[in-house]
Amino acid sequence: MPPAPSSPPPPAAAPSSLRVQALRRKPISSFQQDVDRGTLRRTVGLFQLTMIGIGATIGTGIFFVLNSAVPEAGPAVVVSFAIGAVTATLTALCYAELASAVPVAGSSYSYAYATLGELAAVAVGWCLLLEYAVSGAAIAVSWGQYLNDFTDRLFGFRIPDAIAAPPGAGGYVNLPGAVLILLCCLLLVRGTRESAVVTTVMVLVKLAVLVLFVALAVTGFHSSNLHPFAPMGWAGIGAGAATVFFSFIGIDAVSTAGEEVENPRRTLPLAIICSLLVITAVYVMVAWVGVGAQPWTRFDGQEAGLSAILTEVTGATWPGAVLSAGAVLSIVSVVLVVLYGQTRILYTMGRDGLLPAFFHRVRPSTGTPVAGTVAVGVLVAGLAAVVPLDDLADLTSMGTLAAFAVVSVGVIILRRTAPTLPRGFKVPGYPVVPVLSAGFCAYLVYELPVRTYLLFAGWMVLAAAVYLLYSRHHSRLRTTDAGTDSRGGSAGPTETIEV
Repeated sequence: MPPAPSSPPPPAAAPSSLRVQALRRKPISSFQQDVDRGTLRRTVGLFQLTMIGIGATIGTGIFFVLNSAVPEAGPAVVVSFAIGAVTATLTALCYAELASAVPVAGSSYSYAYATLGELAAVAVGWCLLLEYAVSGAAIAVSWGQYLNDFTDRLFGFRIPDAIAAPPGAGGYVNLPGAVLILLCCLLLVRGTRESAVVTTVMVLVKLAVLVLFVALAVTGFHSSNLHPFAPMGWAGIGAGAATVFFSFIGIDAVSTAGEEVENPRRTLPLAIICSLLVITAVYVMVAWVGVGAQPWTRFDGQEAGLSAILTEVTGATWPGAVLSAGAVLSIVSVVLVVLYGQTRILYTMGRDGLLPAFFHRVRPSTGTPVAGTVAVGVLVAGLAAVVPLDDLADLTSMGTLAAFAVVSVGVIILRRTAPTLPRGFKVPGYPVVPVLSAGFCAYLVYELPVRTYLLFAGWMVLAAAVYLLYSRHHSRLRTTDAGTDSRGGSAGPTETIEV
């Protein structure tokens, strides 16, 4: 009896190991295909985009975080702002190059996907979600303080702390912050052009208010308030720099508008650089005049600090009321842009299959991701209602610095992997500037407290779980070998990083 034929050998396993999946990169050509068939509308010009950058950045950082940073650094908080500005400048140059080379929505998430691979992109995307969600909540938390100060000065009325402050700060729930976020989401649902116009108006108002602060507070400037200049030494300056870096996070928001900007290769880098120049000048002037007009020991725990300084310097109530009104509008504009940025990150990750497609759906009548915007509003409003500001600011800085460092490294990688790719802007002093940018980010991360590391680690564990259980199975790149993505379109060739 002849022997039974041997069974055929099993087919070779497809190269779909977790390691390969984690390292696969999204081709640059695929980004352009997404833009060409995208549903977002290009309605934002250079001036409006610059206002978005300023609007996303100048807000709580100068109206509230100054009160947290001055007790850490003393009058040397000006140096802390300078360190933050240098870090932001170096990173902004890197952002400008990548934004001009890969002008799509998604910001540093998209840049990481093109240069470092899928797992790095997921990590950066979750850092950005942390940055925008937590910063939006943190900014909204402080809104109630200036709203109370404004109504108290004009009408002698204050919202009770029980519903105007979060737990740990004298209240049970921060109702004004939650309401603010939901109202901003309603405006975002109306459309990007409408949101950009409102942002532009509010940015111009807050710049005028901060110029008024500098002009009035400088009359009370006393050099004796600057001594001792650095009572906590260099350690205090470094800790202050890590805290005030929260004030520069909005730079990232400019690049999230990559698919809604006219002539993006030129407009994106110009808007990033112009907005940072204005932001840095305003921060340094306000910080210098503020610590010169009031002893540094009085900043700790001072509510609506800039308004209080003007009241003391001028002896009148109207300057403080004007500043509080400016702060109220300023914080509205920041929350508006921060929520906008988060919805665009979710939009891009949903399009790539790394998050549910729910976030990628756009309502044709408005050209906006309505469902994703509503989901973001509910989540961030909940955070603003129940979480104190101090617990949120450092966590935001951690997520932001991690994303910024990836952008700096991404410039170097993209120069090597795609040297002929058209770029509307190139980082001067390459490769020194990207290396310095990553180094400054690492230094500021080092200065953050241990509690922030633990919270951030927990967030990254959550991101890894979502990637393992959902994202890697639904990624559009998973079917590249078959030649189609999950929606039937061409996905382009998968690239992997050599390690």
